[in-house]
Amino acid sequence: MTPISNEVSPLHAAASSASSRPVVLGRWARALLFALLLVAALGPLVALVWQAGQSAKAGLWLHYASTVLPTYLANSALLAAAVALLACSIGVACAWQIERYEFPGRRFLSWALLLPMAMPAYVAAYALTDFFQFSGPLQTALREAFSWRKGDYWFPELVSMPGAIVVFGLTLYPYVYLLARGAFADRGTELFEAARTLGMSKKRAWWRAVMPVARPAVAGGAMLVVMETLADFGTVSYFGVESFTTGIYRAWQNMGDLAAAAQLALVLLAIVLVIVWLEKRARQRARYANVRARKSLRVRSGNSAVAWLRFVLCATPLGLGFVLPCVLLLRLLAGELEVAFTVKILTWVGNSLWVGLLAALLAVLISIYLNAHARLARHPFALTVEKILSFGYAVPGAVLAVAVLLPLAWLDNRLIDASKALLNVNPGLLLTGSVFALVYASTLRFYGVASANIAASYARLPASLDDSARVLGVSHKDTFRRVHWPLLRRGALAALLLVFIDSVKELPATLTLRPFNFDTLATMTYTLAKDERLAEAALPSLTMVLISLPAIWLLARAQEKQ
Repeated sequence: MTPISNEVSPLHAAASSASSRPVVLGRWARALLFALLLVAALGPLVALVWQAGQSAKAGLWLHYASTVLPTYLANSALLAAAVALLACSIGVACAWQIERYEFPGRRFLSWALLLPMAMPAYVAAYALTDFFQFSGPLQTALREAFSWRKGDYWFPELVSMPGAIVVFGLTLYPYVYLLARGAFADRGTELFEAARTLGMSKKRAWWRAVMPVARPAVAGGAMLVVMETLADFGTVSYFGVESFTTGIYRAWQNMGDLAAAAQLALVLLAIVLVIVWLEKRARQRARYANVRARKSLRVRSGNSAVAWLRFVLCATPLGLGFVLPCVLLLRLLAGELEVAFTVKILTWVGNSLWVGLLAALLAVLISIYLNAHARLARHPFALTVEKILSFGYAVPGAVLAVAVLLPLAWLDNRLIDASKALLNVNPGLLLTGSVFALVYASTLRFYGVASANIAASYARLPASLDDSARVLGVSHKDTFRRVHWPLLRRGALAALLLVFIDSVKELPATLTLRPFNFDTLATMTYTLAKDERLAEAALPSLTMVLISLPAIWLLARAQEKQ
């Protein structure tokens, strides 16, 4: 006979402890909180639209539209498309090799291929440019070895549009690799074997059987790559590429025309939203059953040369996108250690950690609260607010900086007027003069990252748990605390770390919204590199990479356990 277990299930334990259904927030309090979150999400957009219509310099905007706007459109479109193509090529190729074949170093490369996510594109741009430029060590060594002079040889120019495409592709391909590998692990290898048994060649089996089911995941990764490319400011600014982000920053900071910056921001935002809509529409009909294999179907390469060729194929993007920039930064740092090292690095680290931690905590807590209400109480307004907030990830940092500053500056002025009238005291800029604006923008910008992880964790919880809790009369609070939260903790931790790392690396919003004399690792890296003080920029750059590694390790572990 099977012994009866004395263990008490979480649902029964919750039911026995819940004598009455507690009320955490009253009905009106919840409605007020949802309304505040909705205003926080839509307020910047409304202010951006309003500011774009207030231009007193219509002639200047017409000048932008007839001169620089076509350039911004062409360059941004070319950059996004080329980077997406390169990142997809690298990510898909590496994901298939890792999931399909056994070869030397495969276990190490399976997680190490995610490391370029820790390397901001603008940091890799600074390091690689210093190494490959005419006065850099590589060309200098070539000239000395072959007695060449300037004009005797051709060498590709990294500071250019092609150079920016390569740098972006090498640092952003992990987004595609991560999702493509998950798709291949779920269905790819089994479908490939089935197609081969039907007489298809390897090439035809991969293209006709594997890629159709992996295409939604690859498209999702490509969308993330496009969003990151369009949102970048440091790399395109350093390489002299005229894109929307550089144009917005120039119109605002250099020309002093906030209305023109808002108009450019709206154009970029409209383009991004159209891309997101097209991507979602293209994937909405894709439905595939999960047929994950119970055992690995990887095959060993019979030829040792082929096996090592697979290793080289996967190791090359890792070496160029992470190892080489780190080595070059360490070389720059070691060459001028006395100049590069400064006690201010502790202040920069503290400021970066402070902003990143606050933004991560807010994003994760809000996401958990909204997803829990949408799941347990089936509150339609909670789900609506959650979806609107999630669109923040599609908004480039330069656009968000303009949008956030407008309503906060208006509120600051109203607070100052009220304080003078009531207390005869000028409190100063409480919102835009503190880290509040920066934390607010970072939370909106990366809320989608937190929401994606929390929503994915909730999707893995069977609905029968909630139904059983309702039948047993367990309150929503106890259902979440005793049943949901233990199963959500891993996803919440991953969301916290990812938002934290993204906030630390964020440049355009931080550069614009930071308080006076408030420097972070990202802003100091950009400032020092812009002034060609690359040895001094190496220290904050390496520090950013170092504190990003825990999130990469966590992602790698989660990928292996899926």
